[in-house]
Amino acid sequence: MAEWRHDLHAHPETAFEEQRTSALVAKKLQSFGLRVHQGLGRTGVVGTLSAGSGKRAIGLRADMDALHIQEQNDFGHRSQHEGKMHACGHDGHTSMLLGAAKYLAETRNFDGTVHFIFQPAEENEGGGREMVEQGLFDKFPCDSVYGMHNWPGMAVGQFGLRAGPMMASFDIFEIELTGRGSHAALPHTGIDPIVAASALVQALQSIASRNVDPIESSVVSVTQIHAGDTWNVIPDAAVLRGTTRAFRPEVQDLIERRVREICSGVATTYGTQVKVRYERRYPPTVNAPRETEICASVLERMVGAENVVRVPPTMGSEDFAFMLQAKAGCYVFVGNGPGAGGCMLHNPHYDFNDEILPLGASYWAKLVEHILAARG
Repeated sequence: MAEWRHDLHAHPETAFEEQRTSALVAKKLQSFGLRVHQGLGRTGVVGTLSAGSGKRAIGLRADMDALHIQEQNDFGHRSQHEGKMHACGHDGHTSMLLGAAKYLAETRNFDGTVHFIFQPAEENEGGGREMVEQGLFDKFPCDSVYGMHNWPGMAVGQFGLRAGPMMASFDIFEIELTGRGSHAALPHTGIDPIVAASALVQALQSIASRNVDPIESSVVSVTQIHAGDTWNVIPDAAVLRGTTRAFRPEVQDLIERRVREICSGVATTYGTQVKVRYERRYPPTVNAPRETEICASVLERMVGAENVVRVPPTMGSEDFAFMLQAKAGCYVFVGNGPGAGGCMLHNPHYDFNDEILPLGASYWAKLVEHILAARG
């Protein structure tokens, strides 16, 4: 598994470009004796393994894509692709699921069908949504579906999970304020979109602090401001971009409504025109209670109850949420060890911890053997 991961890490491919990665995955699965389907979600791969005569079926999912980050590590398996790297551990996720597929193909100590789902484009582009919309669960029927992500800062040997919301929604916005450009020394002859944009950044912060119930969790973050080209010219326009996060659709609805209302009010106050683009990218990742307890039971027998942590939800997001909307299931964290030295997710110094490869693969295998245990 470490050899597979190092190869994947050295050859990162970003969203919907995972041609080499999907070919490698398909070749490995075929060599294990699985039936393989390619092309779902453009570059997705699904391997199917059946044993016994049982009609039950489950799905196990790993993401395959990398990020647009210039790697700053100097080890032998560092990225060979300029400006791209596996900074989130999807190389490890893919390798762990391949390891589980190999083991289960050799042992077949279960009764039913396992679909090994290798998903493209988790980072920002919604490969999980595409696979579901293109008939993932029609072509590969599953009673339930399961996902896993490494978690820096959690000790090796520990796993984290919770019933209900595990990760937040991921929505984005782009706001264009159009005024009237003028000489910076004569501001009264124009309409300044930068002043309006500055007021808007402050006003948007009132959504989480004054509109959302304090018992709920939400985030509204402006992450980009673009305006102007030189020192002595007030520009015609300013553009703001950012993201919002929540755990319930009702809170998403409230945030979007207030973003639009505040933009309209600021535009009226400062005399600008406003155009708002608001997109719902990923829904909240919500674990089903029954499937969560099944996973917890498997993990407790594997690493001990003291190493199975009921974690609080995180404001990060995951497009495995689309699969959990379609099927009941559970998403867990596997401890990746300390996040010291820049070894945090989406960091140019990040590297997946090879020490946890057997833990992740063992969890997948034991989960299958538990859920699809031979009856009688």
